[in-house]
Amino acid sequence: MFKKTLLSAFMVLSLGSAGFAEEGGEHGVEDIAFSFEGPFGLFDKHQLQRGLQVYSEVCANCHGLNLVAYRTLGDPGGPELEAGQVKAYAAQFEAVDAETGDYRTAIPSDKFNSSTYDGAPDLSLMAKARAGFHGPYGLAFNPLFRGVGGPEYIVAILNGYTGEEKEQAGSVLYENTAFPGGWISMPPPLYGEDVTFSDGSPNDLKSEAIDMAAFLMWTAEPKMMARKNAGMIAVLFLSFLAIMLYLTNKKLWSGVKRKQWGGKGGPAEQGDPIE
Repeated sequence: MFKKTLLSAFMVLSLGSAGFAEEGGEHGVEDIAFSFEGPFGLFDKHQLQRGLQVYSEVCANCHGLNLVAYRTLGDPGGPELEAGQVKAYAAQFEAVDAETGDYRTAIPSDKFNSSTYDGAPDLSLMAKARAGFHGPYGLAFNPLFRGVGGPEYIVAILNGYTGEEKEQAGSVLYENTAFPGGWISMPPPLYGEDVTFSDGSPNDLKSEAIDMAAFLMWTAEPKMMARKNAGMIAVLFLSFLAIMLYLTNKKLWSGVKRKQWGGKGGPAEQGDPIE
């Protein structure tokens, strides 16, 4: 009974994840091997710095990150900017003073500005909010090893424009092969070579999109590395505890089992005294 229930649950989960994968593939979402995926994955700080540059020079004109504080740009596991760089970056923006209500130069403890364009969504949690593509393996636990799919969706959207436009209800829509329905109101934000990276990294459209998606994944999961480390320590501790409990059980009950089964010669004969 238990085996049948377990098998049924496994089949349901597998079919459900396969459905997500098929839906993602239908809209042009492809799996990308991001460095932060998997139980041992880590954010690439240089990639996050490039993604921050793409956001600052292109995306920040419309979209905000109002759940992210400037100071987190210097945290371990993130872009890891130096303290002076974080202060200089924050000083490029303005923030509302909580006491006076006036605008002042932003400081590291302030948060990124909100979206400036009416209707433009905040990007703080976008990489998690658009999760749904779980990779090609069709397994429900695939996110543990291959990620949740939000960054892949972002890359697909940024690369999915065909150049076709149409007007509908007074608004211009742009054809996008990755967007459900095929048409999106956001014009193409990236065209390739939009920014120049100081480290000489490729700045073609797909490379910029991947760097941007990785940065948005960090904004949605800034403590991912700490969470993975805590989870790994917990798994190792529980594994050690399970082994110790097994050995303790063997030690405590080995004598009782030998007496019950008549020592090494097999089960005790009927009528033999059992101490």
